[in-house]
Amino acid sequence: MSEVAFIVVHGMGETPPSYADKIFAEVERRVPRSKAHIAMGSVYYQKILQDNETEVWNRVSRHAPVNYDHLRRFLLYGFGDAAGLENGKEFDHSPYEMAQLDIARTLLGAREHFATNPRLVLLTHSLGCQVMSNYIYDAQKSEHSRVNLGIWKDIQRFAFAISGRPELTRDEIAFLRADTCTGWISTGCNIPIFVAAHKNMLVIPIRRPNDAFRWLNIYDPDDVLGWPLQPLSPGYRDLVEDRVINAGAGMIDWVLKSWNPLSHQAYWGSDEVLDPLEAMLRV
Repeated sequence: MSEVAFIVVHGMGETPPSYADKIFAEVERRVPRSKAHIAMGSVYYQKILQDNETEVWNRVSRHAPVNYDHLRRFLLYGFGDAAGLENGKEFDHSPYEMAQLDIARTLLGAREHFATNPRLVLLTHSLGCQVMSNYIYDAQKSEHSRVNLGIWKDIQRFAFAISGRPELTRDEIAFLRADTCTGWISTGCNIPIFVAAHKNMLVIPIRRPNDAFRWLNIYDPDDVLGWPLQPLSPGYRDLVEDRVINAGAGMIDWVLKSWNPLSHQAYWGSDEVLDPLEAMLRV
């Protein structure tokens, strides 16, 4: 098995820093000697947003009568995440920029386990799919034209914040750009929500990083935040494979799982996600 960096990105809503522990344990169980061949890292952009969201929730819940606490918390934290990451993203120190910085640090931290650039495999959920897509899109665009968003408007300017060194090497930048990414599994992906208001000509996916790259988008039709990607545009149709699964059976599972802010038990605990993930890691 070739050397691989395995990076996960959480979705919207209240998320603990340990959110990836179960998926990492499952990877170690499924892939022999995984620690020798696989470096694992989890992006945790929620810390950028969660304290402010908690403060808003505390103000409202303490001083005004509100019902449906669980659903309200989901909407507040979930859509607060989405609004926070998309609002003012052209400004320095924006949540958009800070989330990209966390991605870059996580990627470089995984790369440092190897002498050369390893393969990269991604597992993203819900809003994390949009966050990762924006990051790679900006990174790829910066190769050929100026980018005005995030860390890729001048990646070397963020070198110290990413690596603790004044400059990134060419190989490091290539890895941070996801040039060696051979597999991406997205679950409960809501990219369509973010591009719905765009004209069709502007619905452009990332560029295929290399010939080996495969993007598998897994969604449950009962999950209203999980969407197919192929219908969005010819670019997505050529790049992505959509796959339907039943992450939870029946109305009770739909309420408890499909609308869970993490939804990890509904998707990341399913063999229909873990089996293709294992295959990507084993290549």
